[in-house]
Amino acid sequence: MSKKFKKGDNVIIIAGASKGKQGKITSVLENKVIVEGVNLATMHKKPTQSAPGSIVKKEKPIHISNISHVENNKAVKIKFVIEKGEGKIFTRKHRVSKKSNQKI
Repeated sequence: MSKKFKKGDNVIIIAGASKGKQGKITSVLENKVIVEGVNLATMHKKPTQSAPGSIVKKEKPIHISNISHVENNKAVKIKFVIEKGEGKIFTRKHRVSKKSNQKI
């Protein structure tokens, strides 16, 4: 099954505390994604012998139902289009915006 979201896609958050923020997907988990600069959590690191203690901001995963692809700063739905060509069983599946019919 093809996945709607891939690493490097520009997305917008459509639900939750970070609603309206935009960013790029840095990694995709099973049904969650990590978006650059969104859903930040403050982590307190304990001091060790080699490094002092510190406070670090880290991105936490967001469920894929709470994000959408972005086009002209608005959320858009996508569809899958199968491109057929000549030759031996040449087919390709592309993700396409339903609004503008452009490849993502």
